[in-house]
Amino acid sequence: MNTPETLIDNERARIKDFFIAERGYWRPWTETMLDACPGFVEQYARYAGHPARTGPLTPRMVELIYVALDSSSSHLFESGLQTHMKRALEVGATQADIVDVLHLVAVQGLASVGQATAILAELAGPQDSRGSQAVSTALQARIDRLGHAHALRLNELARLDAGYVEVLLDFIEKGRPGAGLADAERSLVQLALHACFTAFNPDGVRQIVATGLGQGLAPAELLQGIQLGAHLAVHGSALGAKVLQACQAPPPREQSE
Repeated sequence: MNTPETLIDNERARIKDFFIAERGYWRPWTETMLDACPGFVEQYARYAGHPARTGPLTPRMVELIYVALDSSSSHLFESGLQTHMKRALEVGATQADIVDVLHLVAVQGLASVGQATAILAELAGPQDSRGSQAVSTALQARIDRLGHAHALRLNELARLDAGYVEVLLDFIEKGRPGAGLADAERSLVQLALHACFTAFNPDGVRQIVATGLGQGLAPAELLQGIQLGAHLAVHGSALGAKVLQACQAPPPREQSE
């Protein structure tokens, strides 16, 4: 005969198994949340697992996007990075794939540099253009060849500091592994980085979506890349659960002399 306690234990075990099946991990914070609010754990697993379960991207591509999001300087979530990098290797990603993702992570912040420089040039105006120079034909050709592939606005930056743009383009062109992601796969990773709420960049999203569509990516693939970034928000819940557990822990007993 099942007692109420047995039924509760069975339900907890079911939710835990469901969470692991959907998300691929179990952590102390999920144990705390399972005790405090089983519905949170079950419904989060269903919601967070939906894009990977129903979207068109391969498990390899999903895990590489998670690697990018967790390693991004806007998030830096090491335990998640370890989980997803290990999983990426298990489902077929190569070392070159992962290093290529990390190269894109390193370039991510440059989109804001380009946007901020354009604002500077606009507000400074022609009256303060002493540092501005004509962009050489060779440098302009490199900028044009890059296009919107990295969502970078480099023309104003090149006029103000051509040397910086030269070394930046060297890093973009020569700083990645010889083998790695296909161009469309790189667009998916960059879209996830620019669309994630931790570093949302509407201008970058617009440029990368246009690039991805031109590369033949389907809207459903681009949508899945956008959706995967929402799950990072639960890391705040994980931190809160950890603090809650610490606050509720009984105070240490004083040792008698």
